[in-house]
Amino acid sequence: MSSEHRIDSPITLTIGHERLVIRRRYEVISILNDFFIAIWFLLGSVFFLYPSLETAGAWLFVIGSFQFLIRPTIRLVARIHVQRVPEGNWQF
Repeated sequence: MSSEHRIDSPITLTIGHERLVIRRRYEVISILNDFFIAIWFLLGSVFFLYPSLETAGAWLFVIGSFQFLIRPTIRLVARIHVQRVPEGNWQF
């Protein structure tokens, strides 16, 4: 089995009679991250319409901005997936 295949092997969750199969896990993580960024910025924008919620809205923008930093990290980790090399297979 190639290392590429092991990295991309699906994650399967069984819930009752349903089976959830997650393939390309880094892509899914990236999509979920983008989804949450959109939620934080949308809520933050709505909160700015109410003076009593402006501070909470600002914090949602900070959280969303931090998640923008996570986005390239996810992509980088997906490209550079570190795997343990079995002992005795070292090559220089």
